[in-house]
Amino acid sequence: MSKDESSDFRPHLGKPRGRPRKAPRTTTALILRSVAEQGGDLRRLLRPTRERKPSGRFNARGRGREAAAALEGHGGWEFYSDNADGSGMRFRARRVIVKARVKLKGVESQAIAAHLRYLQREGVTIDGRRGHTYSASEDEADPKAFTERGREDRHQFRFIVAAEDGVALGDLKPFTRRLMGQMEQDLDTTLDWVAVDHYNTGHPHSHVVVRGVTDDGKILYIAGNYIAHGIRARASDLVTRELGRQSELEVQQKLGQEVDHDRFTRLDRTLLDEAQDGQVDLRISPGQSYLVRVNRHLLISRLERLEAMQLATPVEPGVWDLSPKLKPVLAQLGERIDTLNIMRDALGEAAAHRSVSNYMVHRDVPRLPVTGHLVGKGLAGDGLSDKAYLVVDGVDARVHYIELNATLVPEEARMGTILSVGREPSARGPWTRPLPPTLPATTGFTSPASTTRSPG
Repeated sequence: MSKDESSDFRPHLGKPRGRPRKAPRTTTALILRSVAEQGGDLRRLLRPTRERKPSGRFNARGRGREAAAALEGHGGWEFYSDNADGSGMRFRARRVIVKARVKLKGVESQAIAAHLRYLQREGVTIDGRRGHTYSASEDEADPKAFTERGREDRHQFRFIVAAEDGVALGDLKPFTRRLMGQMEQDLDTTLDWVAVDHYNTGHPHSHVVVRGVTDDGKILYIAGNYIAHGIRARASDLVTRELGRQSELEVQQKLGQEVDHDRFTRLDRTLLDEAQDGQVDLRISPGQSYLVRVNRHLLISRLERLEAMQLATPVEPGVWDLSPKLKPVLAQLGERIDTLNIMRDALGEAAAHRSVSNYMVHRDVPRLPVTGHLVGKGLAGDGLSDKAYLVVDGVDARVHYIELNATLVPEEARMGTILSVGREPSARGPWTRPLPPTLPATTGFTSPASTTRSPG
């Protein structure tokens, strides 16, 4: 290239590919950006301060409102620094999941007994034995006496308390009793409750059933915000006292385990929260929230996984379009995986010799009878309703997972029992029949005396 040619060279700069963020012009904008860079929650900061209209029967009034208000915002990150340069690490309270259900009018003793019976089923303890109910003062509480006391109750409360670090807690009984004692202080009444601890899942948890009456015999109303937030905050405090605060590094390690999960995860929830018009932008920028900045590598890895599942599409480097079906598809996929895992666990070692193509899932009682050995049973869904499941190793060489009302399963239906479950057009409803030890040679079934039908 000659000297004259080089002097004629003029570079032409194209438009920047990124979408530059405008510099904040107001004091408020500067404060908001600073809060975001320090890990603050802008959504909570910008939330309207007006009181929201309560919804639901148990939100307008109830005990525990003052305690719930005092616990608002509990569990956030706190920054600790012992270094001269001000650097340090963030810590937070331990995470606890609390699921709740209020069983309203129609608390039938038969339904309560069936629910407690399934909570005490075989294989739920640490050593794989049958579970047992306990209370504030009894290690072996009588479930029948509890059912009888609550026969006339207007409603009943059911809770599932699962600490993320439940394995480290070991025996859950002291933790559950301390939690219920704290609830009694917050609600200003003694509670009549029983609980059963389950260790048959990856996260040990406690099922707690509480009568809907106060210690003076009146109807117990619990404020909705206490049920939604207060109980979880109290449980989180107890676990944190026992195990210490959780570091940011621990949280990232646990989130890293969710990158390849075929279910809806916390990473997916973060992506949906950060998305605008169905598009999430993970490019590095000054205004990026602290949550995204510290977990950016995990979010990108998760998006690559979602891309392989056709639930996310890359638009340009650092930008993805999220499918509107992302949450429902992952939720359905997770439910399917949980069901298959239940069936595999019920089969035990025999699962290695059975093809998944022979696994049949019935979300309701099948119209054609299913007959075989009962190899598994439990509470369906979130474990708070009166719906149960049976796993039947059928005579048709298939494994059947059947969901049905818990009251339809007689007490005689124990593990290893040969039974038949079905729905006949001429019958009033679904039924479950325990059969004699020897299976009938023909397809017709003789109806034994103990046949449980749906009420109505």
